Amino acid sequence: MAHLTSNPELVARVRRIAGQLASVERALAEGPDCAAVLQQVAAVRGAVSGLMEEILETHLREHVAAPGLDPDARARGAEEVIAAIRRYAK
Repeated sequence: MAHLTSNPELVARVRRIAGQLASVERALAEGPDCAAVLQQVAAVRGAVSGLMEEILETHLREHVAAPGLDPDARARGAEEVIAAIRRYAK
């Protein structure tokens, strides 16, 4: 997973999502308007979905479509994506 750990943009993105979640937590503790909390949660969901898409794309490029991969590695990479999509879709 060096292609993920060497990507500071992904780490920054996760930190922004963590900040959004902290904001939701604060809002819940303060008892604000439900509509405001729902909007914050929807923003977090969108951010996490975008993160998932980016990581899936990177996985596909590195572990399924990269030139020189042996067929077993391609099959494992594809199965990992399928399993992740199934879990995510639940």
